[in-house]
Amino acid sequence: MSGSLYWLQAGGCGGDTWSAVGADSPDLVEALRLGGIEVLWHPSLSRQTPAEHRRLVAELSAGERPLDVFCVEGAVVRGPGGTGMFDTVEGRPKKALVEALARRARFVVAVGTCASFGGLGGDAEVEATGLQFTREVRGGFLGADFTSGAGLPVVNLPGCPCHPEVLVGTLTALLAGAPPPLTERGTPAEWYETLVHQGCSRNEYHEYRVEESDFGGNGCLYFHMGCRGPMTWGPCNKLLWNRRSSKTRAGVPCFGCTEPDFPRPHPFFRTRNIAGIPIELPEGVDRAHFLAYKGMAAAAAPVRLKRRENRV
Repeated sequence: MSGSLYWLQAGGCGGDTWSAVGADSPDLVEALRLGGIEVLWHPSLSRQTPAEHRRLVAELSAGERPLDVFCVEGAVVRGPGGTGMFDTVEGRPKKALVEALARRARFVVAVGTCASFGGLGGDAEVEATGLQFTREVRGGFLGADFTSGAGLPVVNLPGCPCHPEVLVGTLTALLAGAPPPLTERGTPAEWYETLVHQGCSRNEYHEYRVEESDFGGNGCLYFHMGCRGPMTWGPCNKLLWNRRSSKTRAGVPCFGCTEPDFPRPHPFFRTRNIAGIPIELPEGVDRAHFLAYKGMAAAAAPVRLKRRENRV
């Protein structure tokens, strides 16, 4: 198991890089060593001169040097007017470099929600898009039918930021010749076929509709506080951050940051509702059953839950 990696910073904040730096057991350096991964370039970690970097890019683009994994962090910026000149490298649109290296790589990995689905700039003048998706729609910058040298579509690792264990685990699996099964969104099923709601320490409060309308309590954050855990596919509460917590365990609503529509044009800390009933219901739940069940559940809530005696 070994291979080379080139990491491109596109239209994004760099948060996925610093999430990766926070990996532990093993840490990032040890993970790269154990995986035999040679980092050809990373904009924050590499020490090559500009001339050396230009030579590297030329060799990779021409196929004179093999590239195993091409990681893109941040959305591909196509604006203004499709020119890509809002985001350049060496005076050229960075989108041209994305295309050149994606065509040469054995595996292409979109690190974070912006690279996966477009993120914040999808509806703005920057004309941002994900590598193979624009929001929920397959296509993106590289096209719906794109496959890398190994015959795989883009491997999407959404999250704002992507969890470091997801990144390290995916890179290790790819280079070991055991690509992870992917969902319809191009995400590894191991981590993205679980709802954030599953494993949430507030689940019992949710089931009995014991609700919070302010911060600091132990109850459910879905009904009033904007929590999107019941509708969000992602690894939080399965892979805890820093091996100890998640947003909901810390008392903060899930923002749905692994979803294609993140960030949504609605307040993070308020659940949109009609007559007290959330407009968006948990995955797989229809409105009629929700109304009937939740009314009965709230009436049957144990006293210990109403008193918030179950600690989260």
